[in-house]
Order: sequence, then C-alpha cells, then structure tokens
Amino acid sequence: MTTRLPILGAEGAPASAESPRRRRHPDWLRVPMPGGKDYAELRRRVGELKLHTVCQSASCPNIGECWNNKALTIMILGDICTRSCRFCDVATGRPLPVDEEEPNRVATILAELELNHTVITSVDRDDLKDGGAGVWAATLEACHRLAPWMTIEVLVPDFKGKLADVDTVLAANPDVFAHNLETVPRLSREVRVQARYDRSYDVLRHARAAGALTKTGLMLGLGETLDEVREVISQLGELGLTILTLGQYLQPSKKHLGVARYVHPDEFAALAEFAREAGVVHIEAGPLVRSSYHAEGQAELIQRMQALDDYGRVGFASLS
Repeated sequence: MTTRLPILGAEGAPASAESPRRRRHPDWLRVPMPGGKDYAELRRRVGELKLHTVCQSASCPNIGECWNNKALTIMILGDICTRSCRFCDVATGRPLPVDEEEPNRVATILAELELNHTVITSVDRDDLKDGGAGVWAATLEACHRLAPWMTIEVLVPDFKGKLADVDTVLAANPDVFAHNLETVPRLSREVRVQARYDRSYDVLRHARAAGALTKTGLMLGLGETLDEVREVISQLGELGLTILTLGQYLQPSKKHLGVARYVHPDEFAALAEFAREAGVVHIEAGPLVRSSYHAEGQAELIQRMQALDDYGRVGFASLS
C-alpha cells in the first residue's frame, strides 16, 4: 500500500477527563442548532410512543440534519446503560425492567416514516441473562412484519462475548450487523472500561463467518497513532468488513475523556482511501461522521451485496 497519510498525533494515553478547560471546536465541526417542522414533529412522535433514540441520549451533533430527513436511530432496551464508557453520554446505572411492548412501538414509528433503511441500537444490558438478545430478535421480527420493505442495520453491544446471543440476533435476519470497536486496542480499556477489543473483534468475526454484512466504527482524536489506526483498518479489510465509519471524538462533558486532537477533514479523506485499498467495501469518514451517519444512503449497496452468493469473490471496486 502506497497511500501517504498525515500523522494523527503523538503517542500516549487518551486525553485526560480532568482538564479544566474543554477545547474550542474548529470551524469544520460547527453545526446549526436543530430545528424545523420535520424535526419538531419527529421529536413529538418519539415522545408520544415513549421511545428512546441514541441521537438524543448520546448528544449527537447531527440530530438536526438527520431528523429533518426522517433519519433517526432508535435505542431499545431503555435509556440506562449498565456500562460506563468514558466517551459516551448515555446515562449509566440500574436499568428499568424490560418493556415487552417496546418492539411493537419501534416497528410502528419506523413503518410510519416509510424509510428504506434504518438503524437500531441499544444500551448494554449486562443485567439480563441474554444481554437483551431476545428483545433484539422481537424488535427485528416486529419491524419485518410492519415494514417488510425496509432494510435494517443493528448496532449491537458485545453480549459479553456470548456468541449464542449474537446468533439470536443474527437469526432474526438483520440486513447489516454492526458492532463498534470505537478505538485502537491500546486505548480500548481506558476508553470503554468494561469492554475488550479482542472480544469486540471476535463478535464481528463471528457475524462475518455466519455470512452477515458487517460494519464497525472508530473514533479519532483520543490519542491513537497513525500506525495503530492503519493496523486496525488492515485487520478489518482482512475480515471482509462491509462498512466502516471514521469520525471525530467530541467530549460530551467535563467528566468524559478530553479531546487529544482535532483531526482535519483531509486526514479523514486519506484514511478513507487507505481503507478502500485495504478491502473495506464502503467508508464514511469525516469529523461529524457517527455510526449511523448517512446510513440510509447505503440501502442500495446492501441490496446489491445481498444478491451475491459470496461477495468476497467479487472485486470490491465494482461494488463501491
């Protein structure tokens, strides 16, 4: 591989959450305040159905753009996570009991929106024996029933590495199986606390071996080095990953990890080119990219790849 990439920053630990002042965002990270008729109507309907979205719970900067395009990421299994990742703004604590009617309400709003593609995610539910896999399956089944035309991407937790729970989700036929690595191996424990890089990679590898179209995401700006990012991307290319997202980490609050560096848009473009050369089929890369950013635009790619018996035998360049 001959692609020249800019340096991503000095080696070292992630930026400390103890810094007294948060960095000022560069111009390329400025977004307008969310608003508009479609945004307001979608917010009203989400509240009416007592649903949760990662767009709200994780303070996503793209909520205005996405919701005005009727693109939202539903978050199932409540809005309280059993884990305490140091980058995430979702509340941590003791979750409420499972809401058995949630799958039908999720399917109802997605059918109303008449989307071609959607993303569903969840909090971690380490308090449940199956990690919530049964609710995942019920949600997918309800969506297939009420919106059979829609392709669905699931962004799942690691289920503590229990592959039988991963299989429960896969058996419910998601169109894309996503699980985020979030960062490079060296920083994983510091950034994700209760998670492990190798366990997350095994979940992706298991899903890919089962024939699923796979997706993952990385945040940049936490103190990773160029070599570390390239190594992860190369491993993902070898895995046969379908979709990769690369975005800028933004500190949600002073209690979260600080930003080590703001990565320039040109650097994201160079990494996207490196990922294409490594064999990843589709890449979304840029400062504001998040796991489900522009996911609705990937529906055609997903359908084309599903039509192939084994997309690994087809030149990746012809699919991208």
